[in-house]
Amino acid sequence: MLRRESRIRARALQLMYALEINGQAATAASADGLARLTGELRIVTDGAEPMVRQIRERQAAIDALAQAAADNWRLERIATIERNILRIAIYELVATDVPAKVVIDEALWMAHRFAGPRAPGFINGVLDRVARDLGRL
Repeated sequence: MLRRESRIRARALQLMYALEINGQAATAASADGLARLTGELRIVTDGAEPMVRQIRERQAAIDALAQAAADNWRLERIATIERNILRIAIYELVATDVPAKVVIDEALWMAHRFAGPRAPGFINGVLDRVARDLGRL
């Protein structure tokens, strides 16, 4: 069984994906829909919802860090899942005291679970660079 924090990150990823694909601005309505679809306890989605709101509030700064670390990749060309995994992890590196190695490990777990086979290596490289640039590694 996954730790609560891992489930929250996974739900945040799913919520961010749904918001981006559907072009919705209402995080709460999307969180309710996600909870109904997944059958997940609302408490997990409740934990993801504020995280997603905070990421969206800081998205320009988060995206700038990702863009600077993603050599030769424009952010809009990175697949939606990978882009949102990066956003979650960079948010945690910037705004929380979660150890950088834990942040990167969790992002790699999501990449293995939700993204394509080449995603983990790419995400690891970008996050390693961001963490080093921020002085977290």
